[in-house]
Amino acid sequence: MKVLIITFGSRGDVQPYVALGKGLQGAGHKVTICTAKRFESFIKENNIAYGYMTDEFLQLLDTDMGRDVIESSAKLSGLIRSVFKLIKYIKPLSKEMISDSWIAAQKARPDLIIFHPKILGAVSIAEKLDIPVIMANLQPMIVPTKEFPMAGMPILNIGPWYNKATYRLIRLGLGMYSKIVNDFRVNTLNLRPLPKSSGILYTADKKTIPILHGFSPHVVPRPTDWPEYATVNGYWFLDQMDDWQPSSRLKTFLDAGDAPIYIGFGSMAGRNPRRLADIAIKALNKAKLRGILATGWGGLEAYDLPENILKIENAPHDWLFPRMSAIIHHGGAGTTGAALRAGKPMTICPFIADQPFWGECVRASGAGPKPIPQKKLTVSNLTSALHEMSQNKTMKKRSKKLGQLIQSEDGVKDTVGFIQDVLNLHR
Repeated sequence: MKVLIITFGSRGDVQPYVALGKGLQGAGHKVTICTAKRFESFIKENNIAYGYMTDEFLQLLDTDMGRDVIESSAKLSGLIRSVFKLIKYIKPLSKEMISDSWIAAQKARPDLIIFHPKILGAVSIAEKLDIPVIMANLQPMIVPTKEFPMAGMPILNIGPWYNKATYRLIRLGLGMYSKIVNDFRVNTLNLRPLPKSSGILYTADKKTIPILHGFSPHVVPRPTDWPEYATVNGYWFLDQMDDWQPSSRLKTFLDAGDAPIYIGFGSMAGRNPRRLADIAIKALNKAKLRGILATGWGGLEAYDLPENILKIENAPHDWLFPRMSAIIHHGGAGTTGAALRAGKPMTICPFIADQPFWGECVRASGAGPKPIPQKKLTVSNLTSALHEMSQNKTMKKRSKKLGQLIQSEDGVKDTVGFIQDVLNLHR
């Protein structure tokens, strides 16, 4: 069977789908991944066929305006302002992404489409090709539940009604793009317009779409009020290639003393990445700890570091994190999962979207202290977090236990089994 996976976003929105794609290929399926151009070489390195998608939206986030949006979106009010600020750019880019997805689908000729919720045209493309479609989500943001609010919304202990109501925002947000999707359906696919309450959530005849969730039930248990079509399948980890080796500088640094603290914020930095690096350096020195600063995709800027701190661009999390004593990061779903699997205490410094949700999940599990929003990050509160992660024995034990539970899972294998069942039903 041929499977087309369509996803979009930062590295954290791509890497889990590459892991899933490799799992599907291992089960005998042929996989194509359609995503932003900047990840073409990454996908091909993992022996998966690549389908082109424009990179322009990610380029927009690399600009000063994009960084400003990231920094101002930690609170709901800022997120709403950011959406309206970017909407004139997002809509034409969304049209282009839908078109690119259709071109990739025509080339791949798939028997199944698996898509990230950002991919607005996936359900329509599957309808045109008369094939099944599955949504694959990395956060609990789509399926309503009374047990917790939509990831990205404030966690308020005011009752189940609030939690469930937050998920209406997804439908309101999708409604902003209904004209774009229907134009594509009518003018490109020759399909009738979608009725309300469909889009990425239902087919045109209002049948539900299976929704996979790529995180561990030990971190977010499957809500008891979820419908059968929504599953929690475990993390989709992509382990490093067999031939990956650390640089001599990294190896020497790790061998030279106690296990260091990892500090990295991926592509998140806001308007002043140097500020975050300065805070990290001063906090590590004040706590008298060794550290590794990962600059990532524009996430940190650091120069003239002391001997107790090493700067790297990146390293595979599954290799690096088990060698750390603790981990400080932005709270992306993939980075959170990798840190939890390593069994290390962590502090999450959220910037945007689902990151505060994962920070609260970590705190509630006992695997880390209270998250520190990046706009409130100071030398003092980061130093306190470093002390707590280094000295709290209970936190260390809980982190290790949760890591062992996640290590015992095989999210990719279980998800591939579920996907195979969907394919079998449509043969």
